[in-house]
Amino acid sequence: MTLSPRDTQHLPEVGRTQEIPAHPAPPRPDHAAATPTGSSGAFGPTQQTPAQQGPPPSQPIGSPSPSGPQRPRRSGLGQTAAVALLAAVLASGGTYALTQGGEPAATTATTTTSQSQEGSSPTVIQGDAASPDWSAVAKAVSPSVVSIEVANGAGSGVVLDKQGHIVTNNHVVEGARGNGDIQVTLSDGRTFKATVVGTDPSTDLAVIKLDSAPADLAPITLGDSDTLAVGNPVMAIGNPLGLSGTVTTGIISALDRPVTTGSSADSPFGNQGSAEPVVTNAIQTSAAINPGNSGGALVDAEGRLIGINSSIAQLGGGGSGQGGNIGIGFAIPVSEARSIADQLIADGTAEHAFLGVSARDTVTQDGAAQRAGAQIAGLTKGAPAELSGVQEGDVIVAIDGEAVDSSTALVAQIRERTAGEKVTLTLIRDGKRQDVPVTLAAKPTTQN
Repeated sequence: MTLSPRDTQHLPEVGRTQEIPAHPAPPRPDHAAATPTGSSGAFGPTQQTPAQQGPPPSQPIGSPSPSGPQRPRRSGLGQTAAVALLAAVLASGGTYALTQGGEPAATTATTTTSQSQEGSSPTVIQGDAASPDWSAVAKAVSPSVVSIEVANGAGSGVVLDKQGHIVTNNHVVEGARGNGDIQVTLSDGRTFKATVVGTDPSTDLAVIKLDSAPADLAPITLGDSDTLAVGNPVMAIGNPLGLSGTVTTGIISALDRPVTTGSSADSPFGNQGSAEPVVTNAIQTSAAINPGNSGGALVDAEGRLIGINSSIAQLGGGGSGQGGNIGIGFAIPVSEARSIADQLIADGTAEHAFLGVSARDTVTQDGAAQRAGAQIAGLTKGAPAELSGVQEGDVIVAIDGEAVDSSTALVAQIRERTAGEKVTLTLIRDGKRQDVPVTLAAKPTTQN
């Protein structure tokens, strides 16, 4: 087997906890980089429309029950080697923006509360799936999306339940130091104090809770991010640059996009207490996302939550680390967000999947062609990979049929999964493909 190592990236283990900075330094000029949506700058063309506001619907619906550890395979395109490692910019804070009015929808849509639990926002039955009525979606979902303000910036959040639990990005609330530091404003203008329930820097997710949740709070309806397809229409709702209740529309541009946010000691983003960046197996969208959208909702045409908006890409070489929408935004899939949020609500901490390898980028021979993948550089003794027969030098090229074309993609795939989940690693050893079943473990607390 001939291996041609590329940009080597040693990862002590796949699935380790990481922290991310709120204000990264300027990105490298030699690749696309994402910036935190918490800083002002030169913005690309956007089309943003304030969401219709009003009281929560009288017949709200609930979210589906959590799924088991097995995930259905996604349809659509995965990552590519050329862009497997994007340095993403976090999307919190900001106070200014230029907006353009959107065009009214031309189709008819109705809301429904069938097969639902009491208390959640309604979903929307579209009259024409090819031309969704976004006005109806915005009206249905906006009561479930809130604006969050802390001392060092602003962001967005999504209401999860009637008890007042709200999921957002960790980098939105990491500056909160105590009670009263977090102010949450609902779509109708009411403001409440909130406290942090739990944070998970490894996934850039956090849950906060309103101190006095109103009785008419409308939780969002949860969708299924594992059944999405590239090209599906989507809407982003949040608080970009202080403009609460703003909606933007677009499509899913890519799935399973490995995106990094945060810092490391030798990273161009600077060292802010984090050993390595956060890695997300993200949903990429063309819906305009700007500073302040972090923690907000990415919903489908029926108004179901499919992702938590978290970062944007920006062109390298800007020098200031500031920027806005260029049509490339990233969201944490709702399947991952729901799993982490449930754990944070339960006991304030989250468990992560663990494979037990270190890996580096490589290109290997795959039949008559060459293929990029993640080459195993080291194995943790007694960890799932070693116990399943994975060997040093193996090149992982897929997990459950989803492409892995870099060490970062391998990290992102494992991060998205849960402890106890059974996966199939497709690897190339001595020029031959083979499938290796592995049951992921929980990340040991002794791992850094």
